[in-house]
Amino acid sequence: MSDSAAGIARPVFRIVALQLTIAVLFSALVALFAGLEKGWSAATGGAIAVAGSLVYALIVARGNGDAKAIFRRHFRAEMVKVFITAVLFITTLVLFPSAAWLWLILGFAVTTLAYWFSLLAS
Repeated sequence: MSDSAAGIARPVFRIVALQLTIAVLFSALVALFAGLEKGWSAATGGAIAVAGSLVYALIVARGNGDAKAIFRRHFRAEMVKVFITAVLFITTLVLFPSAAWLWLILGFAVTTLAYWFSLLAS
């Protein structure tokens, strides 16, 4: 990995790690206070957010190039992330119809807040 790619990868993967931490903590709190089923639903929502962000990070972190190539890579990464997120939500709907949907969406939303937390930290 080149120096510029490593420079990009480090903060991108830090956000994924922060998201994973938030997802685990939030789902544990939900399981503790609202019940195990709701905690698993929150964990599933958090896992969907982390999976999408991880795929985004993997696409963006590889390679370097001029501004157009970097823009195309970010655009492609975002489209793949949205697609994977939608597929995972649909798969969850089909495979786990008993999931607590409010907690699933809250787990996703709270985990996605890691982007805002990382902006505040910089």
